[in-house]
Amino acid sequence: QVQVVESGGGSVQAGGSLRLSCEASGRTYETYAMGWFRQAPGKEREFVAAISWSGGDTYYADSVKGRFTISRSYAKNTAFLQMNNLKPEDTAIYYCAAAEGQIPEGVNGPSEYQHWGQGTQVTVSS
Repeated sequence: QVQVVESGGGSVQAGGSLRLSCEASGRTYETYAMGWFRQAPGKEREFVAAISWSGGDTYYADSVKGRFTISRSYAKNTAFLQMNNLKPEDTAIYYCAAAEGQIPEGVNGPSEYQHWGQGTQVTVSS
């Protein structure tokens, strides 16, 4: 079993920055792509960003391109989401997820990811 734990959420003013971390533990000898999703109150969970196992491929939702950066550290099987120029519409619970393999075929689909964290709250005030 793989456990996924997020950290780094919080409250910031618009224009500020936050860095989320996600650590996967357990069967980490296998290959996992890592992704970030978010869910705002009353809305469906939406894709934010993903990174392949090799780290050579990254994917972003249009709404965060140019503001968010996903990266990973293999030493601790950890993924990061650097969020800059945050906007009130970025307010949501952010979830980290791991997908077995190099990168899922449907990279922005929640069903492609087998292991999920509990989520961390990000609140951006205007």
